[in-house]
Amino acid sequence: MHNSSLPINISNLKLLFSKNFLLVIIVSVPSAIVADYFSIPLAWMLGPMIAISFVALMGFKVVMPKLALSFTLIILGLHIGNYIDQNLLSQMKNWFWTSAIMFLYILFSILIVSKYLEKFSGYKRKTSIFSGAPGGLGPLLILAEYEKSDLSQVATAHLIRLIIIIVLFPFLVVNFSTTEAMEIEKFDYLSQNHFNLLILLIFSIILIFIFDKISIPAPLLAGTLVASGILQITDIASYKLPDESINFCLLILGASVGCRFADKTVNEVIKNTAHSFVATVLLVLLGVVAAIAASYFVDNSFLSLLLSYCPGGIYEVAVIAIAFDLDPNFVAFHHIIRLLMILFTVPVIIKLIDRKRSSNS
Repeated sequence: MHNSSLPINISNLKLLFSKNFLLVIIVSVPSAIVADYFSIPLAWMLGPMIAISFVALMGFKVVMPKLALSFTLIILGLHIGNYIDQNLLSQMKNWFWTSAIMFLYILFSILIVSKYLEKFSGYKRKTSIFSGAPGGLGPLLILAEYEKSDLSQVATAHLIRLIIIIVLFPFLVVNFSTTEAMEIEKFDYLSQNHFNLLILLIFSIILIFIFDKISIPAPLLAGTLVASGILQITDIASYKLPDESINFCLLILGASVGCRFADKTVNEVIKNTAHSFVATVLLVLLGVVAAIAASYFVDNSFLSLLLSYCPGGIYEVAVIAIAFDLDPNFVAFHHIIRLLMILFTVPVIIKLIDRKRSSNS
């Protein structure tokens, strides 16, 4: 069965039982427990992320099997799906203006951050644009490869930014909000209709395959969300997953970020860290401005607005929204919209650059 989102084949199944993935689990679980012991915010994500990043940079072979990540993202989608109801549909008409603000945020981000990277970090123009876009690393790497840009610089810039965001945002929530991390409640297995879970999974997988086929961004999350929404609103099926499963999502996503440093060197990361930090600060400041503007159109908490305009990865940001109960459906919607906008905006900007270059030559 071939699908880029759910690659179910022998080689990917073997990765789940490989020594490299076993090492990831052996390092991640204790690091999460230690981080939790010291009351570090979002301990089950930050502990594994920092530990696996260190292990990867030390030269150890670590890998995050795509099937493990795909399964985690489906769980994440089902969690956010619990927030979908009839009220959400009526709210979405108010999100037109916040989506318009997202488009402006993307344009200004690319314009300002790419100029900074081009002038001060020595990146070439196209590499600066791919590195300055606020999110969408996977699709951007595909575009960057097509445009013969420096993939290593683009990937490192986004990864360092992602780590900065994941580390800092939980501390921001803890210190500046009355919102607390989700408390694990006792899960009542007997009160659940487990057949509903099967229906949700089957319908989700069908939509994931369709969305992947027609190139909808983040098909794993989008497919599961749409499936959950349709089945819950029509009262066909609903299912509340145990809150403990969020810790599993946090661990896998944190370790997954760390595994991306497997092909990086310490010197490469150090070289890019300073400029990536400045770029992140610029993107966050633009995100704050966007969140303030959006607050005039919706009544969501400022932290949920800030998270919606946060230049982090869609899945990592979504799991933070769930863990701190910061309007996960609103946050996920805006990050999917952001991905779509980036996919359409960046190629247009690149085409304009090429046209300008050809007219000048």
